[in-house]
Amino acid sequence: MEELEKKIGYHFKDINLLRTALTHSSYANEKHNDACRCYERLEFLGDSVLELVTAEFLYNYKPSLPEGSMTRLRAELVCEGSLHKTALALGLGSYMLLGKGEEKSGGRERPSILADMVEAIIAAMYLDSGYEQAKKFIMDNILSGAEISANHRTGDYKTELQELVQKKHDQHISYELISETGPDHNKTFSFRVSVNGTAVGEGSGRTKKEAEQMAAMRALEELRK
Repeated sequence: MEELEKKIGYHFKDINLLRTALTHSSYANEKHNDACRCYERLEFLGDSVLELVTAEFLYNYKPSLPEGSMTRLRAELVCEGSLHKTALALGLGSYMLLGKGEEKSGGRERPSILADMVEAIIAAMYLDSGYEQAKKFIMDNILSGAEISANHRTGDYKTELQELVQKKHDQHISYELISETGPDHNKTFSFRVSVNGTAVGEGSGRTKKEAEQMAAMRALEELRK
């Protein structure tokens, strides 16, 4: 715990909050102990804190951005892929508390779990010291490299992909739901987009619409290489 505190640059007053943020439900279920709780409730709170900080960042960073563009940018900045990168940079996988089954199935490297734990740590900081400390962590570890330049693409990625593909005749786009994880109140959806049956991009999001947009964005990146 002390080693991880050094990495995240924060010392917890209540270390149990950090421990809970690192505890997967599989571990908590194996212990059969009411005192051992998993990160899911913290993740739910952390997701809201993260979205608020990101919305504030976008509102102040680029005053000319319209609401629709800010919504899409927020989804891009706090998507599973972004949080997964943060988790890898902090080495969160080595600090997780996993059940034996989840350990064997590769849970320590699973992007969705790592991303969830980043949000749980945000909530743990928020509960331990308040909004400003959680905001500092988010700015330093998630939004520090965010650059919104004049040519940053903030459009409707699905429409943009459709227009690109339609330049050629007989091209068909399809979106497929490939996974649905998390509790009912806070699910993560993953979609795959294909052109004429060939997969060209995958993306995740808190809603099906957001996940489709992220998949379309990845497809645009791939097709423009």
